[in-house]
Amino acid sequence: MIESIGIMQGRLLPKFQGRYQAHPVGYWQKEFEIAKNLDLGLIEFILDFNNFEINPLMTMQGLREIKALVDHTGVTVKSVCADYFMEAPLHSENLVIGEKSSLVLKQLIRNGAILGITDIVIPCVEQASLKNIEDQVRLVNKLTPLLDEAEKYNINLALETDLGPKPFLELLNMFDSERIKVNYDTGNSASLGYDSLEEFACYGDKISDIHIKDRQLGGGSVPLGSGDTDFNSFFTALSKIDYKGIFIMQVYRDDEGVDIFKRQFNWFKDLLKQ
Repeated sequence: MIESIGIMQGRLLPKFQGRYQAHPVGYWQKEFEIAKNLDLGLIEFILDFNNFEINPLMTMQGLREIKALVDHTGVTVKSVCADYFMEAPLHSENLVIGEKSSLVLKQLIRNGAILGITDIVIPCVEQASLKNIEDQVRLVNKLTPLLDEAEKYNINLALETDLGPKPFLELLNMFDSERIKVNYDTGNSASLGYDSLEEFACYGDKISDIHIKDRQLGGGSVPLGSGDTDFNSFFTALSKIDYKGIFIMQVYRDDEGVDIFKRQFNWFKDLLKQ
């Protein structure tokens, strides 16, 4: 089993309520066995905004069920993509929303420690984009009080942003903690027209979680190898740092998920061999 390569939750199952990316409520358990059979070592769980209270990450019964499936299949859960904060950003101008999101993240850190989670990805993109310095300052102010918790449980808070390389580095420098890391997304970088060599030169040593996907410049997700992601430059950039994190396949999907994933997974494994 390839321990360092995992799947974004739901990509091996039929879409939940037709949504492109969502925690598959009621049938998420089935993905562990499929992942095992595909020789995947990890599943990156999703915490959605909708019905987050019943997500297995947020209940003791759910955590026990996840641990049982991990023990049974050997497929681990090391990271969480906290899409909750796309809908309720920590840096929201609405102080009530920001405070509730802080409490949710605090609980997620503590519950994640029970599973041995190493990374919580905090998306600051799309509707949660950091549009100005005020957004960035609010984000720093909300995350800073939680860094002691993250340090206590050895959990990284990996920021995913649409900022350019230098502005992203400036944001990272506003924190005084080794627990603030970067989630790097190959497809999002390509869509925004960024150069992976420049990105890694700015903050490569901060990357702890990598999402693998392909996108067209200014466009959406496409099957691996058919978009504008320059994987050669990406691997060149990656070779310049001592990366010990994980690869999460957040690749293009259709309504069912498995067959199109297999084709892309094989394509990626061939690329790794090269």
